[in-house]
Amino acid sequence: MLDSRQGWLAHPHPIPRSLRAWLSDHGSLTQRLKSRCASFRVVPLATGLARPNPDEYTALGLAPGTRAYVREVMLLCDGVPVVFAHSVLPQPGLRGGWSGITRLGSRSLGEALFSDHRIARQPLAYRQVRASHPLFGSVIEQQALAVGSLWARRSLFCLNHHPLLVTEVFLPAIDTL
Repeated sequence: MLDSRQGWLAHPHPIPRSLRAWLSDHGSLTQRLKSRCASFRVVPLATGLARPNPDEYTALGLAPGTRAYVREVMLLCDGVPVVFAHSVLPQPGLRGGWSGITRLGSRSLGEALFSDHRIARQPLAYRQVRASHPLFGSVIEQQALAVGSLWARRSLFCLNHHPLLVTEVFLPAIDTL
C-alpha cells in the first residue's frame, strides 16, 4: 500500500513537465531507456539483506526493523547515469517466485518484471526526494550532484502474493534523452 502521508503522491501533478512523461510511463523503464541510447548498462551498487528505508515498511507490510533483500543499481545511457534504482523484497519472497532476484548481477530487473505475465503491478506513486530522505543520500553518495531534490517514482510488483517494491530516482541527465 502506498501511503500519501509519507510524501508519496498518487498523481504526478506537481512534477516538472520535462519529467512527467518519464515518471508517469507505466511501461518498462528499461525498454524506454534502451530506445533512447546506443548503450544501456546496469551497474550494481549494493545487494543483500538490509533494513528498508522507513517509508518502505508500510508499503511492504513489514514490521519496523525487519530486514529485507535490498538491491541498488545505477542505470546508465551511453555511459551517463540517468536513474538510481532501489528494490526491496521481504525475505519470504526470496523463497517464492522472486528467488532469481539475488542472481541478477548487472542484468536489468525491469526486463524480468515485464516479461513474466504472473507479475502484477500496482499503481505508481511519486515523490520529490530531498536531503532528509535516505534515497537522496544514497544517490548523492554515488553522484556528485549539486541539487536540492530529485523526483522519484515507486510501485509494488506482486508475484504469488509476495511484494517487491521498486523505486526509481531520476537524475538530472534524464533530461538529455
